[in-house]
Amino acid sequence: MVSLPRPSVLHGAVSAPCFCCRKGKDQFDNLEKHTQWGIDVLEKYIKFVKERTEIELSYAKQLRNLSKKYQPKKNSKEEEEYRYTSTRAFLATLNEMNDYAGQHEVISENMTSLITGELTRYVQELKQERKSHFHDGRKAQQHIETCWKQLEASKRRFERDCKEADRAQQYFEKMDADINVTKADVEKARQQAQLRHQMAEDSKAEYSSTLQKFNSEQHEHYYTHIPNIFQKIQEMEERRIVRIGESMKTFAEVDRQVIPIIGKCLDEITKAAESVDHKNDSQMVIEAFKSGFEPPGDVDFEDFTQPMKRTVSESSLSNSRGDGKSEPKFGSKSKGKLWPFIKKNKGAGPEDFSNLPPEQRRKKLQQKVDELNRDIQKEMDSRDALTKMKDVYIKNPQMGDAASVDHRLAELGQNIEKLRLEVQKFEGWLAEVEGRLPARTEQPRRQSGVYEAQNASGVNSCAQDRESPDGSYTEEQSQETEMKVPATDFDDEFDDEEPLPTIGTCKALYTFEGQNEGTISVAEGEMLYVIEEDKGDGWTRIRRNEDEEGYVPTSYVEVYLDKNAKDVHKPLQKI
Repeated sequence: MVSLPRPSVLHGAVSAPCFCCRKGKDQFDNLEKHTQWGIDVLEKYIKFVKERTEIELSYAKQLRNLSKKYQPKKNSKEEEEYRYTSTRAFLATLNEMNDYAGQHEVISENMTSLITGELTRYVQELKQERKSHFHDGRKAQQHIETCWKQLEASKRRFERDCKEADRAQQYFEKMDADINVTKADVEKARQQAQLRHQMAEDSKAEYSSTLQKFNSEQHEHYYTHIPNIFQKIQEMEERRIVRIGESMKTFAEVDRQVIPIIGKCLDEITKAAESVDHKNDSQMVIEAFKSGFEPPGDVDFEDFTQPMKRTVSESSLSNSRGDGKSEPKFGSKSKGKLWPFIKKNKGAGPEDFSNLPPEQRRKKLQQKVDELNRDIQKEMDSRDALTKMKDVYIKNPQMGDAASVDHRLAELGQNIEKLRLEVQKFEGWLAEVEGRLPARTEQPRRQSGVYEAQNASGVNSCAQDRESPDGSYTEEQSQETEMKVPATDFDDEFDDEEPLPTIGTCKALYTFEGQNEGTISVAEGEMLYVIEEDKGDGWTRIRRNEDEEGYVPTSYVEVYLDKNAKDVHKPLQKI
């Protein structure tokens, strides 16, 4: 009998990686969830900072609107009220609040650029890196699972071939022991058993090779590939944690950087508050509303048992405005002149402001005279410009018709004459009031020398024809007023006028002979100073030295304006 060696089954030599593979896969799932949670936290923080920047912008906008709301309106009564120290301090507070709002805008801008923008880009990079790492992990996991399946298939094939070899061996032994079986059948069974035995040996060799290969791949997987991937994921997660910590630090630093400037704004508000001077404000109120009246004397007792008679003190209110007047009777018109004790008329007052106390009347008349003088100056400037334009048209008919400006020149002449008459009238009333007021310590009032002759005659005519404040007409009082007006009251207003600042230079392109009044002659190539730009009339005002200045045609010069001169009123930023 021929006995074949039984193939050994290597079940005990195969390690079972199912649990390990399953465990590794579970860890990848857990890490994937955790890293996604980390990205969600980062995005939540970005959203938080973004909402904070929106709040800062909204707060800054509300502060600016609040400051603008309480700013004094130009050319209004509110603007006059800001001459007091308390209101000036309030105005300074409004301006500082505007700067304070600007610092909150800086906070918003810095948080947007340094935190929101940077973290948004980092989140995109983090998502790509995370996706790459987990892709590598899944690829390694799939590879080890494929190796495991190949090992299982090789093991099952080896097991099957071993069983087939056992059955073939048993059949051969049975045929060899049976004396009734022919020799050919026995030989056939023996060959079949040997074939099965060889197949089992081949499967054994293949299984052994596959097992060695799997063990090597498994070792590489669990000791090299997976640790490297986990290490990369760990480093990625730690960078995320460090980045969010740095962003929180930046969040605080952005606020801290503006604290000194905000502190400076608050210091300025405190400084403005400390500048409030109650004594000064009270004195300004006194100066603004003092009447100029002498206090009334004592009221004498009237004995009605005797014929009705009332003696009024010489210094009483009823005759304080009428020097040398007869004593008013009880209930007469002078009763209406006791202005401190009656209500003011809400309607428009008289043109000469005679309804006001002397000091207030003087201020109003002075303001009116100054306003009229400014209007006259404007009209004269317009007339001079048109006159120059007419001269240009006369010399260069192709540039325009000289007769076209005659109508406008006539209108300007009429307007100037009307305004001069108004100035004469108001200066007459002003001289009348100043003649009645007590001696003043202030500097004498200045008037334009252009109208000195008209003003002097206006004082004589208007003061004589004007009704006195207490309702009666008097020629003697007007004459007295003329004597009391000092000659220095009508000094030339423009004697002390400072020269206009230069705003640039110019080069004469052609020679110009300035023959008309207000023009200046220039030579070709001469460099001069520009003190007034062309206002649309074709003329530019220039200066050669302190004593020589005038107008030249704009087309005759090349102007180089100084840019810094235009930025004088540009607001300074806080440092």
